[in-house]
Amino acid sequence: MAYCNWGKTSELNIRYHNEEWGIPLHDDRGQFEFLMMEVMQCGLNWNMMIQKREIFRSCFDNFEYDKIAEYSESDIERIMNTDGMIRSWRKIEAVINNARCFQKIRGEFGSFSEYLWAYSGGKTILYNKHGDGYIPVSNGLSDRISKDLRKRGFKYLGTVTVYSHLQACGIICDHGSDCPCYRNIVENYPTINKRRYLENHR
Repeated sequence: MAYCNWGKTSELNIRYHNEEWGIPLHDDRGQFEFLMMEVMQCGLNWNMMIQKREIFRSCFDNFEYDKIAEYSESDIERIMNTDGMIRSWRKIEAVINNARCFQKIRGEFGSFSEYLWAYSGGKTILYNKHGDGYIPVSNGLSDRISKDLRKRGFKYLGTVTVYSHLQACGIICDHGSDCPCYRNIVENYPTINKRRYLENHR
């Protein structure tokens, strides 16, 4: 299966693919980290994000959203001046803004994970053909979630970015069907099969 070959591009990517990507995630700190790494990636490549992950964690207090929500302009300047950091004032501002929006969702739903997993009924979605490598960059589900998140004030979370997050946190399983990670998810977590054509953009 060619699709999962992306995970072999570096040792860090191999570990990320084998140990994290697509494994159902119900921890809010982890959800926020994955989501904000997608924000930082916009216009860049994922391999760079993996390489800079420890820098991100250092800059953003290990993605503790409650701490980030209290950041001020001086924190943005501190982050901008960190060696190796992606120097985008707008993206850093977006992470801080998103931490505050994240808190509001937690206040409304109890946790961000409860909010997000409700879209799939708490199950990992197995779309037909995805396991054979027919993977879209976005779909109707990511459209709906992106629209709701943006309505709630989140930034840098368009439908393509949200789809990548749904893959990463295990709501959509896009591992190749012959990948050991695919079998692990199917055998150990609740899943639901869906027809991909029913998830068209709306």
